Amino acid sequence: MEAAMGLMRRIPPKHTETALSALLSLMPNHSSDLLAQVDQPLQVLCDVECGKEFILCEYNRDADSYRSPWSNIYHPPLEDGSLPSLRLRELEVEANDIFAIYRDQYYEGGISSVYMWEDDNEGFVACFLIKKDGSKTGQGRRGYLEEGAWDAIHVIEVGPEEENNNYRLTSTVMLSLTTDNESSGTFSLSGSIRRQMNMRLSVADGHLSNMGKMIEEMESKLRNSLDQVYFGKTREMVCTLRPPSEVSQMRMPES
Repeated sequence: MEAAMGLMRRIPPKHTETALSALLSLMPNHSSDLLAQVDQPLQVLCDVECGKEFILCEYNRDADSYRSPWSNIYHPPLEDGSLPSLRLRELEVEANDIFAIYRDQYYEGGISSVYMWEDDNEGFVACFLIKKDGSKTGQGRRGYLEEGAWDAIHVIEVGPEEENNNYRLTSTVMLSLTTDNESSGTFSLSGSIRRQMNMRLSVADGHLSNMGKMIEEMESKLRNSLDQVYFGKTREMVCTLRPPSEVSQMRMPES
């Protein structure tokens, strides 16, 4: 299992589904662990009840059906699917409305979904998801990318209700992009990054305010890390192997 997880961490996100399917056929006894621990690129389905799209993941799946955060109905229909409590469902609806505003401000579009459920420690867990298709045929407004996808998964474990609550955030971002034009040529870059954050915050401002602050801070850190690790290193290697014309024309000083 450790070797399988190590392999999945090194697989580009766009090949995750193929690699995971191969591992599931090789390790059927570990299928539940693999599905729970391996983050896959997010998929989207339309809720026919309200005409809105929602994101599919392990956190809103029951058997082969997925629960919509908009109508609270499973697609395909499932009679005995698990549902959040009434109090948690009200919080979930409010979180989806607020997170949609956050998504539009930071991502200029895309699709977002928020799911909540009770845990075994008298607290609850919230999952915030964002999917942005940045390709020319998708939501890429600038038209630079042939293919491009940003998948963000934020899972927050909230402790039992106290004056100061424990919040544990685990965030994963999967990025993939491909260019194919005369100016830049053919270029492909993909990868994923995961980080964790623990905070103890007062519930006076409300759970959504506390969780929103943590997600906003974490996404800023993840963007900086992606810019330094992926884009920064790629830029350094390209400039080393293919220096700009003005650099290549410079002569080294004679000794």
